[in-house]
Amino acid sequence: MNDRLQALQDAGVSIWLDDLSRERIETGNLAELVKDQHVVGVTTNPSIFASALAKGEKYEPQVKELKASGADVDTTVFELTTKDVHDAADILRPVFDATDGVDGRVSIEVEPGLARDTDATVAMAKKLWEKVGQPNTLIKIPATVEGLPAIAATIAEGISVNVTLIFSLERYRGVMDAYLYGLEQAAANGKDLSTIHSVASFFVSRVDSEVDGRLPEGDPLRGKAALANARLAYEAYEEVFGSDRFKALETQGAHPQRPLWASTGVKDPAYPDTLYVSELVTADTVNTMPEKTLQAFADHGEVSGDTVRGRYDEARQVIADLEERGISYDEVVELLEREGLEKFDASWAELLETVQSELDKA
Repeated sequence: MNDRLQALQDAGVSIWLDDLSRERIETGNLAELVKDQHVVGVTTNPSIFASALAKGEKYEPQVKELKASGADVDTTVFELTTKDVHDAADILRPVFDATDGVDGRVSIEVEPGLARDTDATVAMAKKLWEKVGQPNTLIKIPATVEGLPAIAATIAEGISVNVTLIFSLERYRGVMDAYLYGLEQAAANGKDLSTIHSVASFFVSRVDSEVDGRLPEGDPLRGKAALANARLAYEAYEEVFGSDRFKALETQGAHPQRPLWASTGVKDPAYPDTLYVSELVTADTVNTMPEKTLQAFADHGEVSGDTVRGRYDEARQVIADLEERGISYDEVVELLEREGLEKFDASWAELLETVQSELDKA
C-alpha cells in the first residue's frame, strides 16, 4: 500500500480511476490497482471506450460473436461497453460491500447525442442499469438543462447517478436540486433511499485551460480559476447538504451527493502534475484520476491538510479579479459545457467508427 495515497484516502478523498479497458480487467491490472493503489471506483466515458476498443485485441472474440448474431454497430457498442462495466463492477464489488455502497462504483455514460433529450436520456439510463445488472453501477448523465429533469427522474426510479460535465456553480446548484427532488419522488414511490447514491462530477482542469488562454504570460491569476471554481462548488455542497430539506431525506436513509473532481490531469506542463489532487483535498469527495496522475501522486503527491474549506473568500476574489480583467465567468463556463458536449459527440462518433471497422474485419 502506498503511503501518499493512503494519506489522501485518510483525508476523506475516494480515489477513482478515470479509465477502463478489457485489457485492464482480464490481465488483473484493475484488481491490482484496487489492492495496491487504493483505487475504490472507476469512471468511463466515450473517449475512454474509443481508446480501449481501438487498441484492444481482447474485444475481437465478442465482436465476432455479435457479428454472427447480426448485431449492428449500435448494438455492438452497447454490448461491448456494458460487459466491461459489468466485469469491472464484479472486481469492485468487495469495496462496494465494505463501504455500504459509498465506493466500489463503476460509471457508464448515456449516449452523448441524447444530452438534449430528457425522455431519451431517462430511457437509456434505465436500459444501461438493467443491462449491466450490478448494484454498484452509476449511470452518467450530463448536466445540461435538459439533463436536470432526467437526473431527477432517474433517481426517482431508484437508479444511482453520476452527474457529469458540470462547470458552473449555478448549474451545480440545479444538479443538487434535481438530486433532492429525485430523492423526494423516490420516497413517494416507496423506494429505499439508502440504496440510492450519486456523485456530481465537477470538471477542473479545462477551466484553467480556457481562462489561462485569455491571460498574459506570467499573470498571477493563471492557474487559479479552476481551483477557485471547485472550492466554491464545495461551499455550495456544504450549504445544500446541511439544509433542512436534505436532513428530512437523511432521516429516511438518503445519502449526500458527493462532489467528484473530474478532469484532474494537468494540461499545462508548467503546473505541478498533482495540482488538482493536492489542492482539492477535503472530506466526502471523490477524485477521479487518469492513471498517470494517480502514479504521479503515489510517487510525490503531498497531503497538507484540508485545502478546500476555509478558502471560499479567496476563491470568490479570484473570480472577481478575473471579471475585472474582462474575463466573464458565465461566458467561460457556458463555452466549456458546449465544447464538452461536442468532444463527447466526437468521441462517440470515433467509437462507432472503430467498432464498425472491427465488425467489418470480423
